[in-house]
Amino acid sequence: MNIFLVLAHPEPRSFNGALFRQAQKLLAGTGHEIKTSELYAMQFNPVSGRNNFTSVKDPDYFKQQAEELFAVEVGGFAPDVEPELEKLEWCDLMIWQFPLWWFGLPAILKGWADRVLVMGRTYGSGRMYEQGVFQGKHALLSLTTGSSEERYLKGGLHGDIHGVLRPIQRGILEFVGFSVLAPHVAYGPAHMTDEQRETALAAYARRLESIVKESPSVVGAY
Repeated sequence: MNIFLVLAHPEPRSFNGALFRQAQKLLAGTGHEIKTSELYAMQFNPVSGRNNFTSVKDPDYFKQQAEELFAVEVGGFAPDVEPELEKLEWCDLMIWQFPLWWFGLPAILKGWADRVLVMGRTYGSGRMYEQGVFQGKHALLSLTTGSSEERYLKGGLHGDIHGVLRPIQRGILEFVGFSVLAPHVAYGPAHMTDEQRETALAAYARRLESIVKESPSVVGAY
């Protein structure tokens, strides 16, 4: 299987970094082909604009979707966007590894989605959801939180984690056709002991060993 791992955390020694490295090592070690994007290490620019393109359709008025459609026609994507598109198109499974910040994606990962999920190549002309471009591919959110699991249950202080993640899973990943696996959440690693963090890493390893056999969750039902 071709697996694309995306890391969005500024500290390589963080627990997110540990989860990312474990996934990379374990999945490569079991025969999968791996490509990665470590967004902070790459200094990926999350700000979307004319910098997304080497082509220009309308120099007087910037409409991103129109420029995306034109860039698809002429091969006009910027050199930091085109390789990410190619990784998306190459993979069978994409895993996003990130900390939950302000109940959403870190800006660098949201900006990656803004710049890379381009109209005409990843969606458009009715190609969305069940008719999406990436039908047949799977996606997984692997994330950490700052609070305990109890605070992310139904009726908990922060609300059901599935409701928190729905805009990402349904509004981004399923929109472009990915089938989304149940999220893998490490709750409050900053408050864990070293032993508890090792246990959490081991739990992720066990899941990854059988990830290719997993069926997607029904995100649209959340």
